[in-house]
Amino acid sequence: MKNHIWRNTLLAFALFGGLSSAGISGCSSPEQQNEQTISTDEAVTMNIKSEPFGTAPDGQEVRLFTLTNATGMTVKITNYGAIVTSIMTPDRDGNLGEVALGFDSVDGYVPNDPHFGGVVGRYANRIAKGRFTLDGQEYKLATNDAPNHLHGGNIGFDRVVWTAEDLHDQNAIRLTYVSRDGEEGYPGNLRAVVTYTLTDDNGLRIEYEATADKATPVNLTNHSYFNLSAGKEKDILKHVLTIHADQYTATDKMLIPTGELAPVEGTPYDFTEPQSVGDRINNLQGYGYDLNYVVREGGDKLTRAATLEDPATGRVMEVHTTQPGIQLYTAYHLDGKLTGHNNTTYDRYAGLCLEAQHYPDSPNQESFPSAILRPGEKYSETTIYKFGVDGE
Repeated sequence: MKNHIWRNTLLAFALFGGLSSAGISGCSSPEQQNEQTISTDEAVTMNIKSEPFGTAPDGQEVRLFTLTNATGMTVKITNYGAIVTSIMTPDRDGNLGEVALGFDSVDGYVPNDPHFGGVVGRYANRIAKGRFTLDGQEYKLATNDAPNHLHGGNIGFDRVVWTAEDLHDQNAIRLTYVSRDGEEGYPGNLRAVVTYTLTDDNGLRIEYEATADKATPVNLTNHSYFNLSAGKEKDILKHVLTIHADQYTATDKMLIPTGELAPVEGTPYDFTEPQSVGDRINNLQGYGYDLNYVVREGGDKLTRAATLEDPATGRVMEVHTTQPGIQLYTAYHLDGKLTGHNNTTYDRYAGLCLEAQHYPDSPNQESFPSAILRPGEKYSETTIYKFGVDGE
């Protein structure tokens, strides 16, 4: 079947047709997948539905794709910001419920200050003072989290329209974005590709790839907020969390790493054994949990980084990743001003993020795993959010 592709892909092929696909990080590249046709208004083909989702700030049409698997689980993804807008998954009684914070039209995601569900980049998390030096040249970035740079700048990857392709047989959507040389201060033209696959064992598989024509930092992650109670609880404080990490990247008061990999043992950050998220949150100085964990055996192969459980509904979510780190953020800054799915008001701790990533400020930290992508190399990382219920 032929492709139906939104937005112009010719730029991507013109810029990157001659680049090598040699890999530098992560696990093996995604399986080869075919593409399938989608009509211009609405269609259902091979369990994938496409429909209009509104208009982006620059006037481009935005689409919403619904993936459904054999068990009835659904995931909705829009090509605005490569955002996961909805995840409907069953509880222990088989009842489907919404476990992702989000909105029912693109208007809710503009300007998307909390970064609900989006792919953030070109560099996720913080870069100190919005600057780094690479190959002897200093680059200055937007300081949108003054005085630091956060999640790609003023217009990061979760605030642009991506090209979308429907991949049949795999129940997947492939999204492509070309970030031009100098965008938000970053060097090089970068072609980013993100593939979302909904598997029949209730896994949302996210595969990230990128190539560039100049050396540049790259760190892509998904910024979904999860509440596994699906509305039964307004916050995630009773959720039980396990993080497979014995260390975290210690930070200063501005959440910039000091370079120390500190032990979690004896601190409120220790989730090596299952703990309720709210048990020790009041012992923290500042804004709840917002820190990067050093994944045990992370960075080389797909490994389990975290497990989240909701005792009330029995839902369980495992996070598996090839990335070396995972950021826990408990949504301290939500303040009740946003209303999302099912007219739910999103207050403090309404959800939490588990963002698989390279460490914050890696371009300025020589001891951290490198996040530099060079011409002729290929960035490749995978994260899987796998849903189930207790007792499985």
